[in-house]
Amino acid sequence: MNSHHTDPEHELSRLAGLISAEDFRAAVEREDITTVMVCLPDMMGRLKGKRLNAFTFLDRTAKETTVSEACAYILATNVSMDPLGGFDLTGWDKGFQDLGMVADLSTLRVLPYMPGLALVHCDAVQPDGTPVQIAPRRMLRTQLNRLEDLGFEARVGLESEFVLCDGFQPVVPHNLDYALNLPPTLSDFLRYLEDALPEAGVPIEATKTEGAPGQVEITFPYGPALEACDAYTVYKQTVQHLARRQALTATFMSAPFTGVGSGLHLHLSLWKDGAPAFATAPGEELPETMRHSIAGLLSGMPHLAPLYAPNPNSYKRYATAHSFAPQYMNWGHDNRGCAVRVTGHGEGTHLEIRLPGADANPYLALTASLAGIVHGLAEKLTPPAPCVGDAYADRQSPRVRRDLAEAVAYFDGSNFATSALGAAVVHHYAIAAEVELAEHRRQVTDVERERGFDRA
Repeated sequence: MNSHHTDPEHELSRLAGLISAEDFRAAVEREDITTVMVCLPDMMGRLKGKRLNAFTFLDRTAKETTVSEACAYILATNVSMDPLGGFDLTGWDKGFQDLGMVADLSTLRVLPYMPGLALVHCDAVQPDGTPVQIAPRRMLRTQLNRLEDLGFEARVGLESEFVLCDGFQPVVPHNLDYALNLPPTLSDFLRYLEDALPEAGVPIEATKTEGAPGQVEITFPYGPALEACDAYTVYKQTVQHLARRQALTATFMSAPFTGVGSGLHLHLSLWKDGAPAFATAPGEELPETMRHSIAGLLSGMPHLAPLYAPNPNSYKRYATAHSFAPQYMNWGHDNRGCAVRVTGHGEGTHLEIRLPGADANPYLALTASLAGIVHGLAEKLTPPAPCVGDAYADRQSPRVRRDLAEAVAYFDGSNFATSALGAAVVHHYAIAAEVELAEHRRQVTDVERERGFDRA
């Protein structure tokens, strides 16, 4: 525990972070761990599940494949957790049946701010034990397997932005980009977060304030793709937990305020036979593997927008030029206005995919990205010329999807999406997008009232 902590609510426990199954068992027998949160990442990337008695969890992992069950609707619902019809997975016509939860014991961890409690990620299975193909963790594994069949593995470093608010107002009223002298509320929150995340087994690379009021950026070191996404779900839960303890709110909306955009940027590289496949010496042309990957991203990502921009609000992040959110499907060297940015040096040369917003599910955003890369590698696609100069003036490249309705129209029935993901997956996420559209279409907004209440 760091000496500057005096608030007992934020005191970090001795037993924390990722632990082995053997250490977990010993901690349970000592009663250092009494409860296990068994978690399924839902379509929004939130952790859903149950709290099991720790001895019950041990008993079930020893005797059974599944450690618990959960109503299938947690993988077929909206942000409000409404029971919905229309999905093939479940619904009123199927009685909202249970799915099994299979614990991935490599993800066992103890959270420092919740003494006595462990967390484990699970995979969803049907009653007969077959994997649920539309589950986000399963979808990412499918693309990683496709990539492995081509001889590559993906390594990922995530870069996350959110806005810290007091009520509905940012905790600071102005731009503090790169600031190091922060107001006490924001400074204290970041110190708690910087302590809690590594102790929860989520190492961070850097923390900085961003260009919008109250906006924070957290970057994470490179690692295997699935582990990076698992860690991100713990990070997001930690951010929201610590914010609530201080009577604050951390919003991961893609566009929480007009003119403000928060992203979830994917820093991605491919490795082959233990060596970085994107490595580029100064002055050299990009390797063919990287060029094929860029071309695949630009070709495939327009078909898969509901996976990385799942809400109507997601597209408001793209609406403003010179906002650091892309407006065109282009790529460039160290150009933050592009959808795909080539960055890094030497063996660290990699791609930054800037399309996903803060509201994206990391498993799904990475699924979409890898599906595009696999396509580019398999077909040996050639990218267009890189964008030079102002990426927002690039009228030669296709426009990023303007709204969710346009995105789902290109996604549902897309030959590429169906080939890359499977028809069942496309149908499932198309329905989820249509549910969001239907809800927004029926709601009267503050903007409509402001512009028309006494003028119409």
